[in-house]
Amino acid sequence: MTRLNLLILLAVLGSALMLVHSQYETRRLFMALETARKEAHRLEVDHDRLQVERRAQATPLRVEQIARQQLQMKTASPAITQYVSLAGKKAPAAPVSPVVAPSEDGRP
Repeated sequence: MTRLNLLILLAVLGSALMLVHSQYETRRLFMALETARKEAHRLEVDHDRLQVERRAQATPLRVEQIARQQLQMKTASPAITQYVSLAGKKAPAAPVSPVVAPSEDGRP
């Protein structure tokens, strides 16, 4: 009878230790999951913020301002346009545009 009681006591103690370990692992994994969720949310917010900043930086007005101020670029006009031809080759007199034949229903 004493051996049976001792065996049952060891089984109960082993079961209790396994339960404590299982709960500890569950809490540890839950905290790791919450940390990962917070990090994912932070990264998503950062990504959205960077997308908005990228869109703001790429507006045509901003690109034109940077081109004028930092790169000292000017709008192209016929007065400042320079035409360069290749040495030894004859440049075409005028640009050639493709001829489009009308289709059977009369549209080009």
